[in-house]
Amino acid sequence: MARAIWSGVISFGLVSVPVRMYSATESKELKFHFLDRRDMAPIGYDKVNRTTGESVPPDDIVRGFEVDKGRFVELTEEDVDRLDVELTHSIDICDFVSIDEIDPIYFRKAYYLLPQEGAEKPYRLLVKALEETGRVAIAKVVIRNKQHLAAIRPVNDTLVLETMYYADEIRRPEEAPKPQVRAAEVEMAKTLVENLAAKWDPEKYHDRYRSELLDLLKKKAKGQPLPEPSAEEGGEVVDLMEALRQSVEATKKRARSRPRGSTSKQAAYRKRPSAPKKTASRKAS
Repeated sequence: MARAIWSGVISFGLVSVPVRMYSATESKELKFHFLDRRDMAPIGYDKVNRTTGESVPPDDIVRGFEVDKGRFVELTEEDVDRLDVELTHSIDICDFVSIDEIDPIYFRKAYYLLPQEGAEKPYRLLVKALEETGRVAIAKVVIRNKQHLAAIRPVNDTLVLETMYYADEIRRPEEAPKPQVRAAEVEMAKTLVENLAAKWDPEKYHDRYRSELLDLLKKKAKGQPLPEPSAEEGGEVVDLMEALRQSVEATKKRARSRPRGSTSKQAAYRKRPSAPKKTASRKAS
């Protein structure tokens, strides 16, 4: 089992539930290195002083904050200790809200919360209370010297904590253009959406780009022939209504062969992640 990255208690009212936190996700992104073209040896990352261009020893590197343009202030561990660390090992619940009220844009990263020894019963009670009320807990927690807003919700008898963005961290988009659309076009577009509706199944989606890129790199390492680059086809300007009509016709048979499911963004979100029933035996990193 993976090592817990954090431990503490969930606190609400006079109730405290000791828990351990485990990462619920992992990145599958391919990582690349800078290489010396002459011998393909990796190039190390050299920390240099931007003013002098000279390398800086690790012992002389400190953290700092730019308070004014070009003026920095060092931040030491003692400075961090001066802050109110009351929340460092506590997940303090502020409110219980409906998941439907939260736009998924606020969610950042998911973690599993598992009970510490002796806390199994209050942990189970919190899981059942959230399941039967249909609510999630909004809390604040300090992880690695950073305070996060978070949501705690039950997933298959396990508590999942998802860190969230604060309201001032969400960028407001520019107003999108709103060209006139005909009622017939809207109805045709709605029909196409319904024909493509499906049950949310995360297992059916795969990172095809990552798989094909990894396969190409393995072939290149073995000296095997590589596929020819595909030529880009020019975009063809088509009539919108005709394109919708053809798309609807192409999806009618597909729609008849499977049951329809919810396609709303929030409905799909509520069903992820698909944690196994026995989460304690799940390998996380």
